[in-house]
Amino acid sequence: MSKKESFIKGTIILAVAALVARLLGLVQRVPLEHLLGDVGDASFGVANSVYLMLLTVATAGIPSTLSKMVSERYALDKPEEAKRIYQAALIFSAFAGIVMTILLWTLAPFYATYVAQVPESALAIRALAPALLLFPTIAMMRGYFQGRNNMTAGGISQIVEQFARVGTAILLAYILLRAGYGDSEVAAGATFGGVLGSVGAFAVMLYFTRKQIRKDRELGLHDLQTAQIPLSRIYRDIFTLSIPIVLSSLAVPAVNFIDSSIIKPLISGQVGSDTATTILGILTNRAQPVAGIPPILAIALSTSLIPIISAAFARKDEVHLRNQVTLAMRIAIMTGMPMVIALCVAAYSINGLLFSSLDGSGIVAMLTFGTIFQITMMTSNSILLGIGKPRITMVTVFIGIMVKLFSSFILAQFFGIYGIIISTGLAFFVITLLNIRVLKKTVAFSILGKRWIGFLITVIISSAIGYGLHQLGLSMVDMMPARVAFLINCIIVGVAVVISYFVLLIAMRVLRQDELANYPRIIQKVLRPLMRLQRGNKQGSRG
Repeated sequence: MSKKESFIKGTIILAVAALVARLLGLVQRVPLEHLLGDVGDASFGVANSVYLMLLTVATAGIPSTLSKMVSERYALDKPEEAKRIYQAALIFSAFAGIVMTILLWTLAPFYATYVAQVPESALAIRALAPALLLFPTIAMMRGYFQGRNNMTAGGISQIVEQFARVGTAILLAYILLRAGYGDSEVAAGATFGGVLGSVGAFAVMLYFTRKQIRKDRELGLHDLQTAQIPLSRIYRDIFTLSIPIVLSSLAVPAVNFIDSSIIKPLISGQVGSDTATTILGILTNRAQPVAGIPPILAIALSTSLIPIISAAFARKDEVHLRNQVTLAMRIAIMTGMPMVIALCVAAYSINGLLFSSLDGSGIVAMLTFGTIFQITMMTSNSILLGIGKPRITMVTVFIGIMVKLFSSFILAQFFGIYGIIISTGLAFFVITLLNIRVLKKTVAFSILGKRWIGFLITVIISSAIGYGLHQLGLSMVDMMPARVAFLINCIIVGVAVVISYFVLLIAMRVLRQDELANYPRIIQKVLRPLMRLQRGNKQGSRG
């Protein structure tokens, strides 16, 4: 297998692993929401928000930096230096894991009681804390194997981790519930699935480590002396490259952490403590998983262009760079929007289909609507990283988080939970605007140009079609079992929105036939038959 084929295969493995992991993470919430009560929902949501925030700080950025440093050393025929760098990374990960675990375990009661104001969540947070012992090391091992051009190890470990985490979480929650334990204990059992997930992932990485050692012995690399590079120098190089990436990766975990921390303090006075706990559970265990669906496909398609963008930037090919940046942003918006529309207009039926009650359908719809700005934020962040501007994304994400924090306190006074949700969309929107402003100083591009009007008309009409069909479909609830009616309604609305959306995009010339060849093949195959709707397709190709 050639290096190019190996790279493509590895990229596909990582993409599939990330997709499976994301979908399993979303699927997990549905059965747990049925097993947990209001306090359990809130406790599980709070524990996960804290955990993911700390995990991002402990691991994000450093594995990719380690991968880059290791691959460079092997390319320069300096395996002894790569070995030293890997050792240094493992030392740091062990230290970070111990410190993070102790901090999370020790501070859990204080955070749960005085910050999040869900004291019952302390047990769930502590149950998840031991997972941090292993995850920093697992992340370093994945980064090292990627640097050795072995994407399979990280991909398989990620899939095993998610299956172990999700399966254990649901099983333990069910067993504890049947045994008569309370809501907080059941939530703790569910969060403990993360610990078993880390053990599964670590076991996979150890298996691939043993295989790599045998392979290195055959190549005469295993017994090489480790280069005596000072640890201080290695850590300086690692952190210089990784800290901007870490802070750039914090946008979504930080927003979710802020929500878990402030919802009860801000809205308890308006709706009461018990209702605020219920709302916190709805946001974290219903709205956030549903809102996490639209970015999956949109980000996967748009970020597939990032290597091309990086190459064009390195070659100083401004024309190609402009075209690819434009394409990445267009794909992100145009493939993310139909899913956002469908989930928003059908939020009531989705709630009834997946969860234990119809409560909070408005919360699900509003949070999902703001996801379009999360998609544009993540795509523009990736583009900036691709053109070597990680410090810019660090600054824009920090500004966005500050916007989220301050606007939440202001808007919650007037709109309650909806004000907090509006502040989330506002934060992502501000980050997107700042990113685009910086990008335009580097490359003169236009996302849709004069096509925005056609795009907005498409969104409005397809939303109206979906909403109208959804309201008509609700009458089926009186004719058959409610969940069956909700399922049929979701399917009808989803199909109608997607078809009407893309037909209108083509009819309004937002998507043009002469540009179709630039899009990923999967989009070409879907859209090519619809292009017959377009007349005079060679005219007005700009804009």
